[in-house]
Amino acid sequence: MPPARPNPTLPRPCEFLTEAGQRYPRAWNQIAQFRADRGKDLPDWPDYVYAPMAAWYAAVSAEAGVSRLPLDRVLDVGLLSALGAWRMTKGIYRFDPDLLEALWETPVTGDVPVEVLHRLPEWCVYIETPGRTWQNVPLHGFWAHLEEDANDRREELRLLLDTDQGSIPIPLHLTGTLEDGLRSATAEIRRQWNRSGQRLSWNDTVLLESAPLAPLVSLCLYLCAENAELGDGAAKPRNPEPRKVKGGLKLFAAGAPTRWEIGVRLGAALRRARSAPVDAPGESGTAASPRARIRRAHWHTYRTGRQRAGSMLKWLAPIAVNVDDADALPALIKPLG
Repeated sequence: MPPARPNPTLPRPCEFLTEAGQRYPRAWNQIAQFRADRGKDLPDWPDYVYAPMAAWYAAVSAEAGVSRLPLDRVLDVGLLSALGAWRMTKGIYRFDPDLLEALWETPVTGDVPVEVLHRLPEWCVYIETPGRTWQNVPLHGFWAHLEEDANDRREELRLLLDTDQGSIPIPLHLTGTLEDGLRSATAEIRRQWNRSGQRLSWNDTVLLESAPLAPLVSLCLYLCAENAELGDGAAKPRNPEPRKVKGGLKLFAAGAPTRWEIGVRLGAALRRARSAPVDAPGESGTAASPRARIRRAHWHTYRTGRQRAGSMLKWLAPIAVNVDDADALPALIKPLG
């Protein structure tokens, strides 16, 4: 169930965090201890993961006083893993509405390597999705963070949807390209569900297979893109640095949420472009003067580094083609500065 709203001025993700902290009051300190022991008494994990799901499973098990969790507690593991990582930065990402629309319609296809997601600006982000729905239910936003399985080192993009019917965890298996991962997402959800001892009904299967994951991944990808416009340029989102305390170093959770406005100038450029005159869809140009049009936005990966082993992602916004008046419509819409 979604959290009660005793304080409507409090951001929704903060309400989820408050309720999770009340249900598992020792979890945050347990995870902090796990992080202190990583690479020593515990296996290590990548820096882009705040804490692996295995650590959160152990924290929930300790709080519940059991070694094997029932289904409702298993779902809490996914909830806590997102909220616990998000708690450290409390970043709320609000996209310009025109940019959000353009990204929502940008397909995640082709050779987009999964490692670009390692560049998420924080361990866990909360992305607002005003006016959007998930299976006809209002979708207020979603958390996104990365996971590495402690057993087989498999990577996942973990999404936690914030809907009017509660939080919905969705794992995206990261193998091959992101397009491959999207295709295997339903199979991964089914595998996790079956492992919990339950079976998907026909209706559940239809629901999962028709769920639009690509737009959510597209929003995450923009935050990782080389040309992303994050905030006003004066400050950028990042993970906290440990502070010196008596006895060593300590990470402190963010005291209050930070709202990041994404693509303000880029959104304005998109609106100017859409208001510029172009030929009607049915019209055709001559060989000397082809019809002006907008080429669809898409993702483009650039290979970098020694032997071109690295990768850099850029979002190529809608491109104006065959426009005579350069002032009416920019040839390539991109962030300023």
